Amino acid sequence: MAISPITTISTIFFCTLFLTPSSIEAAEQRKTFIVRVKHEAKPSVFPNHSNWYESSLRSISAASVGVIHSYDTVFHGFSASLSASEAVKLESLPGIIAVIPEQVRQLHTTRSPEFLGLKTGDSAGLLKESDFGSDLVIGVIDTGIWPESESFNDRDLGPAPAKWKGECVAGANFPASTCNLKLIGARYFCNGYEATNGKMNETTEFRSPRDSDGHGTHTASIAAGRYVFPASTLGYARGMAAGMAPKARLAAYKVCWNAGCYDSDILAAFDAAVADGVDVISLSVGGVVVPYYLDAIAIGAFGAFAAGIFVSASAGNGGPGGLTVTNVAPWVTTVGAGTMDRDFPAEVKLGNGRIIPGVSVYGGPALAHDKLYPLIYAGSEGSDGYSSSLCLDGSLDPNVVKGKIVLCDRGINSRAAKGEVVKKAGGVGMILANGVFDGEGLVADCHVLPATAVGASAGDEIRKYIQLSQKSNSKSPPLATIIFRGTRLNVAPAPVVASFSARGPNPETPEILKPDLIAP
Repeated sequence: MAISPITTISTIFFCTLFLTPSSIEAAEQRKTFIVRVKHEAKPSVFPNHSNWYESSLRSISAASVGVIHSYDTVFHGFSASLSASEAVKLESLPGIIAVIPEQVRQLHTTRSPEFLGLKTGDSAGLLKESDFGSDLVIGVIDTGIWPESESFNDRDLGPAPAKWKGECVAGANFPASTCNLKLIGARYFCNGYEATNGKMNETTEFRSPRDSDGHGTHTASIAAGRYVFPASTLGYARGMAAGMAPKARLAAYKVCWNAGCYDSDILAAFDAAVADGVDVISLSVGGVVVPYYLDAIAIGAFGAFAAGIFVSASAGNGGPGGLTVTNVAPWVTTVGAGTMDRDFPAEVKLGNGRIIPGVSVYGGPALAHDKLYPLIYAGSEGSDGYSSSLCLDGSLDPNVVKGKIVLCDRGINSRAAKGEVVKKAGGVGMILANGVFDGEGLVADCHVLPATAVGASAGDEIRKYIQLSQKSNSKSPPLATIIFRGTRLNVAPAPVVASFSARGPNPETPEILKPDLIAP
């Protein structure tokens, strides 16, 4: 008899007896469930576990229900698309331990090694003693990988470790020959994604391990990128780029798609990574914290941990509020975000002489330092104050914005997208102000026009300046410019917890402190 992690599903099912036909139809909509089985409970009549799983599904559904993924390494079971009533029936079958509703997860940085004391020229130390991680295989569960990046070249690398059993799975724009002695494995998992969303749009994403987002390529290069020189972002942060273990081997497991990262696919990636022979699993995705026995990442990580594999997961980007940390299982090393001793100052100079600190990574033509530009607050100019305050697409009037610097509030659309909206409306620059919840922590973004980010208190000061200047009957209209200072090193104190980094306490087990540590 199974334990009951989906008791609520049973309640919903029985309540449908009293609902209208349309309500019953809604309640019977299918979703993906992950089914955990007692491995040794397979009836002898079935030659293998796959036959058992398929027979179990046929016994509880008149519809044609197939197995999405089968799992046999980190845990034993399968995933399938079921109605609520079918899930209840399946839960009652012999040998079924748990029926777990699927979650959809979301995606959660040249100086980091030096800042951490991992110097490439040292004759002794952690990097040298470990041969820069050459015998280590790191599995990255994310959006895939862009293999042509110089961070993944295999110059002077020897054969893959003898224990490696993985493969390079070919797909769209990704032949099997794409892998090398650095990127020794690549797989993709989309069955769970397509079970919920239908067939993917292959004009916007690759049915292969190739990364169409960039997040997975970024995280893989942080973990094990080769030395790349010279490196910079739009002229900022010039230097040598490198991951933490430059000679470690990489295996990419793509589970994240345009609509998110689906638990059934994530669990399949864990299963494959452990079977392939990775030493480390790294993932930077997360979702709502649920009990460990309902959490596919916790379940997969536990199986990996039991096999002697180190699992590292991101704490999330939901800070600075409390109880925002994710991936909190005790057997997972949960990593928060910390600052380093480098920033990218971009100051706002107001018409009253005040200098407001901000940050930006903007590499295009700068505004004139000896000229001040008209300054407006977007929230005071649009017909819909809320939409315009956030600089949402289509919310700004070009007749008002043209030739001006625009103050936009943070939220809803991406920070860089706000700059695109301002530029499209004819603005010459943008100041992006944190909200109260964002606090004073700043993130330096790449922008399409001269732009900088300022804290919540600075945003309030700029709004007040605009309001007071406009009340003075245009004798001294609000003016400003943005001054870009480039890259600044040896910033103190460092590290500190980044403002966006998720915080504890641990929502599931408060007595276990999470995150475990922070990293740049």
